[in-house]
Amino acid sequence: MVTSQQIAPGMTLFIDEKLYRVDSSVKVTLAKGQPFIKTKLRSLDTDKVVEKNFKVGQEVDVVSLEERKLEFLYLEGGSYLFLDDGLDPVLVPVDVVSDKAEFLKEGIELQATFYGQKVFSLDLPQFLELMVAKTDPADDSATLSHATKQAVLETGAMINVPAFVETGDIIKVDTRSKEYVQRV
Repeated sequence: MVTSQQIAPGMTLFIDEKLYRVDSSVKVTLAKGQPFIKTKLRSLDTDKVVEKNFKVGQEVDVVSLEERKLEFLYLEGGSYLFLDDGLDPVLVPVDVVSDKAEFLKEGIELQATFYGQKVFSLDLPQFLELMVAKTDPADDSATLSHATKQAVLETGAMINVPAFVETGDIIKVDTRSKEYVQRV
């Protein structure tokens, strides 16, 4: 427990059975009335930002989140199955994995944020080396060095690649921008 004056950006608060990350916190003093602490909180469940005011001196529950590495195995029913460092299975719901699923393949390690036994977020490595499963043939008229074409990766993700990249090539992909980096 901390008091509202100690709330700082980056803290994780437990309010009304939900977890929030503090984006900002400011003490507001009005000419009339009591001062208060105005915060912007990001829900760890929905990623929506809400504003919440606290009385000065109000107690607030601060929680610690745990970071752990998980290794992806496969999709099982409506959840993704991972193994943690202790080789214990961890099921992660589809909504937590969200758009990161397009870069998941067996053996990929991700950074997971836990509260208790629940996973709240996953972070892919910034760069992955993936095989091009399918690509359109190069357009003969596209002789420019910056010409691109669509490619489907082994994980199902679709990205633009340079015209010289062929099916079967291994390429490095930036998972944050979803862009081609280089041929490996």
